[in-house]
Amino acid sequence: MGVVNVTPDSFSDGGRWIETEAAIAHGRELVAAGAAIIDVGGESTRPGAERPSAGEELRRVVPVVSALAEAGTVVSVDTMRAEVAAAALAAGAAIINDVSGGLSDPQMPALVAESAAPFVVMHWRGHAHDMQSRARYDDVVAEVCAEMLERVDVLLAAGAAREQLVLDPGIGFAKTAAHNWQLLSGLERVVDLGYPVLLGTSRKGFLGSVGRQEGAERPLDSRAVVTAVTSARAARAGVWCVRVHDVTATVDALDVATALGEVRGVGSA
Repeated sequence: MGVVNVTPDSFSDGGRWIETEAAIAHGRELVAAGAAIIDVGGESTRPGAERPSAGEELRRVVPVVSALAEAGTVVSVDTMRAEVAAAALAAGAAIINDVSGGLSDPQMPALVAESAAPFVVMHWRGHAHDMQSRARYDDVVAEVCAEMLERVDVLLAAGAAREQLVLDPGIGFAKTAAHNWQLLSGLERVVDLGYPVLLGTSRKGFLGSVGRQEGAERPLDSRAVVTAVTSARAARAGVWCVRVHDVTATVDALDVATALGEVRGVGSA
């Protein structure tokens, strides 16, 4: 899954693809590099980010989704708003990727059930402005799994089908670096819940400090290799899909893992 942030303030590439035509062109580049899905989002979820209005999010997202879908690309829409998700589906999106797992907008579960579209249930404990204050766990893998399954129950009760649902442990969302590493180490426990799993580690802060002296971090554009290593780890655990900015490096890593016979069988979405 290749990332297209149609935002001025995303942590990794804010502003680079804010113009519609630039975002469409970038999506096409990611497909050419090997992405099977393009994830289009119009709201930054980096720590501390402020939310755009629904109207602004629609303005950013819908034309990009429409153009990519018309070209035959499988598109997911990265949104916490049912209104935006519905408009994106009408424009040709195939998947709803909601980082709140349906918690942010009470209308989302009903839309998921009505649309029958695949829906990503990410682990979430609050909006970007205060989520890191909620990064408290005794057993992060067990608690993340339990909280995702609580959201699954809500969605099923709203009429969604089990086959629609994809889980995402929410790397970096209300998690410290230590929590992120523990989740990566315990990915098999997430996969063994029996749902397809989406993993998003790409360029995140905990990867920036790998192998570096305290206080020094890799620049964002220099995190392709460390991201690709986590993608290979995900493949070995049986993760369905990885969400990345640098598609080429991850495709290479997955090709090597496949050649080594290390890719565990995964579910479909």
